[in-house]
Amino acid sequence: MSKILAFAGSTRTQSWNGKLIRVAVDSLHRHGIEARLIDLREFPMPLYDGDLEAGQGVPEPARALKRLMVAHDGFLIACPEYNSSITAVLKNAIDWVSRPQKEDSTSAFRGKVVSLLAASPGNLGGIRGLFTVRQILSVLGCIVLPTQFGLARAHEAFDDNGRLVEPTHQKAVDAVVSELGNVASRLHAEDSRQ
Repeated sequence: MSKILAFAGSTRTQSWNGKLIRVAVDSLHRHGIEARLIDLREFPMPLYDGDLEAGQGVPEPARALKRLMVAHDGFLIACPEYNSSITAVLKNAIDWVSRPQKEDSTSAFRGKVVSLLAASPGNLGGIRGLFTVRQILSVLGCIVLPTQFGLARAHEAFDDNGRLVEPTHQKAVDAVVSELGNVASRLHAEDSRQ
């Protein structure tokens, strides 16, 4: 069985993307897919700085996040859109985790299957920021799947229990999750045979 690591690219307590990723993880579990939900707040890192890396090495929170990413077959990421692009906290985490480490040359990204979600109070649902996230992860060697979902008017989309109000929104999340589970399982099975 494939294992998926899920997280939002925001650390705000009431983040719409935090709510959306929890909905998506519930969907993963309903599809019988093993998933672990993490909060990037659990991995505090300074802004990436080459001098800091040269003097002190990669910080332990980045090493811990890398270990988790290496141990999973794919990622499900809910990405907020800041000024039509990626959030600083998500980009910073990617930058630190992607740094080579003398004791561990394993890539946390190469060959990993990734599905993307976004939520925004705007009418486009954060979809513009996903172009940047898709490009960055593809360059790092991830297999970023084509099915994605941008939840527009996110401030009206959830009930008091954090569930999506509109069944069409839940179907869209389920489609993203289903594709991720299917592709990750097939690739995991191929790796197991080799």
